[in-house]
Formats: sequence, C-alpha cells, structure tokens
Amino acid sequence: MKKKTGAQLVRYALEQLGVRYTFGIPGVHNTEIYDELASSEQITPIRVNHEASAAFMADATSRTSGIIGALVIAPAAGTTMASPGIGEAFLEGIPMLVISGGVRNDYGFSYQLHQLDQLALVGSITKGCWRAESHADIVPMIYEAWHVANRGEPGPTFVEIPLNLQLFPGDVENPPQLDPLPPPPCPTPCAIGQAASLLAAAKHPGLFLGWGCRDSTGLAVELAERLGAPVATTLQGLSVFPATHPLHTGMGIGSAAVPAASNAFAKCDVLLAVGTRFGEVATGSFGIESSWKLIHCDINPKVFNVNYPATIALAGDASCTLQALLQQLPPAGSAKSEAAALCDRIAGDKRAYLNEWLRHDSRGRVNPARFFIALRQRLDDDAYLLADAGNHTFLVAELFSTTLSKHVLSPTDFNCMGYCVPAAIGVKLAHPNQQVVGIIGDGGFLMTGLEMLTAAEHGLGIVYFVFNDGDLAQVSEIQSRQYNRKTCTVLPPIRIRSIADAVGAEYFEMQEDVSIDSAIDHALAASSKGRPVVVDVRIDYSKDTRFTKGIVKTNLARMSWHNKLRTIGRAAWRRVDVPA
Repeated sequence: MKKKTGAQLVRYALEQLGVRYTFGIPGVHNTEIYDELASSEQITPIRVNHEASAAFMADATSRTSGIIGALVIAPAAGTTMASPGIGEAFLEGIPMLVISGGVRNDYGFSYQLHQLDQLALVGSITKGCWRAESHADIVPMIYEAWHVANRGEPGPTFVEIPLNLQLFPGDVENPPQLDPLPPPPCPTPCAIGQAASLLAAAKHPGLFLGWGCRDSTGLAVELAERLGAPVATTLQGLSVFPATHPLHTGMGIGSAAVPAASNAFAKCDVLLAVGTRFGEVATGSFGIESSWKLIHCDINPKVFNVNYPATIALAGDASCTLQALLQQLPPAGSAKSEAAALCDRIAGDKRAYLNEWLRHDSRGRVNPARFFIALRQRLDDDAYLLADAGNHTFLVAELFSTTLSKHVLSPTDFNCMGYCVPAAIGVKLAHPNQQVVGIIGDGGFLMTGLEMLTAAEHGLGIVYFVFNDGDLAQVSEIQSRQYNRKTCTVLPPIRIRSIADAVGAEYFEMQEDVSIDSAIDHALAASSKGRPVVVDVRIDYSKDTRFTKGIVKTNLARMSWHNKLRTIGRAAWRRVDVPA
C-alpha cells in the first residue's frame, strides 16, 4: 500500500496515456493538479483565456496528432464554458479527455462553491462521465475514460476528481496497467462479399467519404482506381482524399455540390459511403436524391438507415472494410479506359468552375478564388489549414485544394463559431515545425481572437486570415434573401490592428486583389519567426458558393406553396416598400 494524493494519480495516469499538453484554467478546485503537472517532464499545462478555447485546442490536438487532447478545468463555470468545444467533439466523433475538479465529498456541507451535478450537465455531450469516490478510483477511471473516448466512434469523456481527493494522500494499490485498445471491428465476410458483388456489377459506382475515412486514404485511392469511380467527400472529410487526384470531385454529391461532383454522380447506380452519417451539412440540407443503391460503411451501426436507406450496411472500421473489399473485387479491367474519360470531364468541370470565380467582379475587394489559389501556391504540402464556422468554410471547401488527410479542419455538425483561433494553437503545439494557417470570419474572430495571446506567449507562428466584411455573413445573407433586412448581423467597425497589437501579433492588410501575393508572403515570413500574425482581408462575399445556392433551393422547394409564396412575397414587398 502506498500513499498518493489524487493529484499525483491524475498526473501519473495522463503520463501513461502519452498526453503532452493539457488545456484549461486553474481554479480553487484544481490547483493541486496544476501543481503536479508543473513537475511533469512530459506534460506542459497550457493556460488559456477561456475554457471554450481549451476544448477547441484539445479537439484539434486529437484530430491531428493521434494523442488524445486533454482538458484540466474547474468545475461548474469551467465545465459550462468548455461545453461548446466538448459538444463539437461529441457531434463530430473526436476523442477528448476532460478532467474536472469537483467539490469536496468528505464532509456533509451543501451549497459549496461550484457545487453542481456535473455528470447530469455533461451527460448529453459526452460518451461517458464518471466521478471518483476514492483514491483507488482515479487511475482506473481515467484509463476507462480514455478507452471509451477512443473505442468505436470516438468522442469526449469526462472525469470529476473531488478536491479533497486531490489534496490529501490516500492508500492505493499499485496502479493497474493500461490495456491497449481492442482491434477495431470489421464487417462480416458475408456482408463484404455482397458489397463487393454489388460494386463489381455497378455501371457507375461512386465513393462518398467522410471523416471516418481519415486513416484510410491510401486504401480509398486504391479502391477508387480499381472501380474507376468518382470520389466526393463530406465537409468534415474534406482532406481524406487528395484533391489533386483526377477522380476527386469535391464536397458533396447533390444539388449543393460543385459541378464536378454533381455531374460525376448524376448517373451513379451504386454508392459506397464510408465514415459519414449523411447529416444535414454533408447532404446539403438533405438535398441529395438517392437514385443509387447504397453500401453504407460506418463504425457506428446506429447511423444506418436513419436518413438514407442502405441496401447493404457494413458495420466496421473504414480501413478494415476497404481492405476486405479490395481483396474481393476483381481487377480494374475496362474500368481504366472509362475512368480516363471520367477524369477528363471532372478536370474540365473543375476548370470551368474556377474560371467562373475568377471572372467574377469583386468590385475592389479580394476575390476568394484568387486568394485561395495564391495561398495554396505558397503553403507547404504538409501545412495545416483550419476554418471557422461561416461563409468562408464553404469557400475553403470549394476553392482550396487539400492534399493530405487530417490537414484541413473545420467545425461541422456542432458548427461552433470561434473554433479556428484556439484550434490552430492546438495544431501548432502538436506540429511545431509545420505551417499552420487559419481562415476566420470577423464575427468568429471577435469570439476568441484574444486567444492569440496564448499563441504569442508560447512563440507560436500561426497566420490568421480574418475575412472582414462587417457582417455575420452567413446569417446576414439569409436575412437579406428572406426578409430583405438585417437584424443583429451588422458588426460595428473593428480595429483589427489594435487587437493584433494588444496580443503581440503582427498585422498586415489585404485590401484588394493586387495585395494578395505580398500580404501572404509577408505573413508567412513573419510567422516563421515564431510570432502569430493577423491578416485583415477585405473579402468579397457577393458571389454565392454552390453549397449556399443548393441549400437555399432545397429548403425553398421543401416548403408548402403557401409558405413559399409568403417567404418570397415578404422579401419582394420590402424591396418595393423602401422609403424614398
């Protein structure tokens, strides 16, 4: 029997899990843990300015490093502040370990500071939550939380450590060993055989890949080439298939997809969907019309037949499934010659769509296509790009060419503004020798922009391109269409230079197309010296993305005639009923 404090046990468990950074803010209910972390040679605790930022940093660490992102936060207020990032991880299948302090459980007083039933609070946004009752609980409980966070479809888990356990030593046995994760599940051979037969007989097969395919890029490429099939991705899965591959079409496959994708999938008769739940964003507000037979592969069997019926459901890990399908499928044969013509059509559609953007008159502002072309040319192949939630998210999806898996990140289903600035910090800490850039709207920048202070404190050279149009653009555009007026979406003038100065960041401006190249060059050069950089981009949002056009059309078509006429008529009436 050995005497150990709970704080010592927390540190020990996190070190065994390979954690390199924790994110959070010290409070009266977790200072003992922070004091222990300060003595760790492996773990660096990162103090943030807001716990939501801590969760976004942990999220991005998990997405890109293979090491679980960990929070150490105060209870009650700290937990509620972190909940946007915890919720983001929960809806998007990102492993995260949340360690929270807790009120004392060694005396009978109630109404303690921060006393709240935290397990009830986080139950709906975590895969599992636990409260330690004794010192002996702590290490096994943290190990179990790690296992649950990483098993099956990943997600966040939550462990509360009462203050008295942290402070005082208690008797514990030798801590248990950390068991490895079990091998991922694979579909049954019978189901694989059925799926392979259906794919082999298809005249126009297609692949639709989501985040669940992030560790299976090579297999997905091999399968697409074997089938001669076009490949589309979800928004979250943007980087799981290289945009430079001739069979890559873009994001989505329905009316909200770019032309290369909508045309390539127009005759699809068998669709293999891997690692996607067919959620609202992935389907363009459920605007995909399913004329194909669906082979749906996902590690979470609960997603099958929810929004789109599956002809064959393959419950299992993406890599295991794709490998098994490749073993069952016949050689490419005639598919190669047919694929060559398909690749030519895809390339032509991509060129035409890009030229459409380049011809667009941005009226003195920065043309998004010219910006993303210039940025791609200047970034290393292994650079990381992070987008916030907003109009710019879909500009990234349609206009930026991704090449490596897990190198483009954005909030998707939870779709939380403010993700980009802190998430980029998490990525840069995990990958200090690679370029990290963020694309963020002015509204999202106002939410977490001050977190650049953390980047400056730790000498992190990150470039943030702030798309500054003076509006909460995505909602503002909806208001303009539906109501012909904007309510609470027009922002007051923002002195972005002053924010940069306040946090110790470099500042550059990009006012029009002629300044694109020099602004990017100066920003990347400054960031290479270990300093965060802000580029104030006077972006042009006047041209809609295909995604925006598609979801507007889909949602309008879904309305009854009465409500459709009411919506259109209200906007039209306000256009003519403008005071002189």
